[in-house]
Amino acid sequence: MPAYPHGLNKLVRTNLYRDIGASLVVFLVALPLCIGIAIASGVPAELGVLTGIVGGLLVGALPGSSFQVSGPAAGLTVLVYEAVTEHGAETLGVIVLAAGVLQVLLGAARLGRWFQAISLAVVQGMLAGIGLLLIAGQAYALADRKPAGTATENLLGLPGLAADVARSGAGLTAVGLGVLTIALIVLWAKTPRPLRTLPGPLVAVVAVSVLAVVAGVDAQRLEVGTLTAAIKPPGLDELGRLLDPAMVGTVLAFALIASAESLFSAAAVDRMHSGPRTRYNAELVAQGVGNSVCGLLGALPMTAVIVRSAANVHAGARTKLSRVLHGGWLLAFALFLPGVLELIPVAVLAGVLIHSGWKLLSPQQVAWLWRQDRREALVMAVTTAAIVATNLLEGVLIGMVAAVVKCAWDVSHLKVSEERRDDRIELRLAGNATFLRLPRIVEILDALPATQRVELDLSGLRHLDHACLSAVESWAEQRRAMSLGEVRIQLPPADSRPVPEREYA
Repeated sequence: MPAYPHGLNKLVRTNLYRDIGASLVVFLVALPLCIGIAIASGVPAELGVLTGIVGGLLVGALPGSSFQVSGPAAGLTVLVYEAVTEHGAETLGVIVLAAGVLQVLLGAARLGRWFQAISLAVVQGMLAGIGLLLIAGQAYALADRKPAGTATENLLGLPGLAADVARSGAGLTAVGLGVLTIALIVLWAKTPRPLRTLPGPLVAVVAVSVLAVVAGVDAQRLEVGTLTAAIKPPGLDELGRLLDPAMVGTVLAFALIASAESLFSAAAVDRMHSGPRTRYNAELVAQGVGNSVCGLLGALPMTAVIVRSAANVHAGARTKLSRVLHGGWLLAFALFLPGVLELIPVAVLAGVLIHSGWKLLSPQQVAWLWRQDRREALVMAVTTAAIVATNLLEGVLIGMVAAVVKCAWDVSHLKVSEERRDDRIELRLAGNATFLRLPRIVEILDALPATQRVELDLSGLRHLDHACLSAVESWAEQRRAMSLGEVRIQLPPADSRPVPEREYA
């Protein structure tokens, strides 16, 4: 180790030890998730490990964020499964490659910060929808059964699955393994802090897998190939399919959702530590480079993952070295101990992912949002329902439209007060008069008596759009043309309305 002045040798050694320790913790968290996410996505387990390796060794060394860790994410599981089912497993590499290139372009165009402009209700709705679909899909793997089909079919088929499992001894055994895995993960979170240094999912997977082997349980187990055999770069035929409009939509979905999830994770991780803040555009470029390489290898797409990132911070990581080393541990494990993975029952990994899906669904967050703002909760519910009914991209877009409509409705809040005197009616409008409130404004004006003088005070409006101003003008002109009661209008300040002030008498 080189000599540093001013006693920095001790600091460097301390940072190195902490980073090595943190990298081992992140590796132990990442390993079962990489495998489980690959299985849930409908691709070989080794592709999930391959993505984790790229996320560690490559993205971990790039600028952007110092502490968040990248790899396959549960949030993309549904999207990958749909893409593989619709377009074929051979097209996964080219989709991920194109999405990665798009992410690099978005980061180079300095659009990283714009992903923070998405409504929190839409984000929570997206996570809840993913969690719900993940639970529904993995319920079949929990029972060693194949999914019924689409997301809706999986949800509707759950009662039939339960009845089928109740009549099957093998199915009940598999479900028992999965339920035991979930129970261990939940209980491990309540153990003393020193024990919790070991991640709950790893403890549960190891313990239940060992139990299954010792007891001779007959359950479906993982089939794991070699990393070199798993690498399948996309060919010219697959690249040509990018001209298909359906493929273009899938690429956009991968790029936008992976980018949003990574940058939301960055914002959350920044709140966990006092070190360097995330450079959003650089982080978006780094994620794009990682996905481009994953695409060239034919692996799963990656995002920054909050579970691994939080484990990295809480384990005491000091530099980027911890996340780079975790990729090295994944590579070493995949090269030298791949046979260990084949001892893991599929139902055990399904239990891990169902627990992850429940955390994404987060009923506590739903209840909190309902108490805070029911209109925001409605946007969240619309997003979740749209994702279940359509797909991830369309569901998020529908949620964003719902959020814009909700925002427009809130912004157009209008307060109306009326005071009747012997010789006149004083009508005051305050707030924002937009086209969304135009029917109410016209109804109020038309209800005013035709024989009395009206003083319409609009000076309390923060905004008066052209549609509302035109309606008020037309109403005043009509009363004057019909020789009805006198009308005087006090308009808001010039910066709150589209045209100069006028008076009507």
